[in-house]
Amino acid sequence: MKTKILSLLTLFLLGTIVVSAGNKIENFKVGGNCDMCKKRIEKAANQVEGVNSADWNLETKMMKIVLDDSKTEVHKVHMAIAKAGYDTEMHRATDEAYDALPGCCQYQRITKKEEKMQMKMHPVHQH
Repeated sequence: MKTKILSLLTLFLLGTIVVSAGNKIENFKVGGNCDMCKKRIEKAANQVEGVNSADWNLETKMMKIVLDDSKTEVHKVHMAIAKAGYDTEMHRATDEAYDALPGCCQYQRITKKEEKMQMKMHPVHQH
């Protein structure tokens, strides 16, 4: 009986290690205002194949995603969120996508001039 329990426990632990082997946690800022934004942002992220979980914090505006980096890349999640109308650190939503948001979801955006200034001060490094 002990052998069976130990065998099952070992199989479970090995399965857990294999499942989490390709997972990567990413944190980044996303614009938004309300609980409706939270639902829309998380839905956009979760629709990207390879995203295992997405949680956007309304107070800090920080998004935490867990993704399988063998199935997707973090920039694809940024693109999906921007397509839904929300600016991220990597991608700015189009004006059309932003304008289509409900009034309560239209957060204060960084102007393109401010964005360029930030890029000059803190360039994005490609690794």
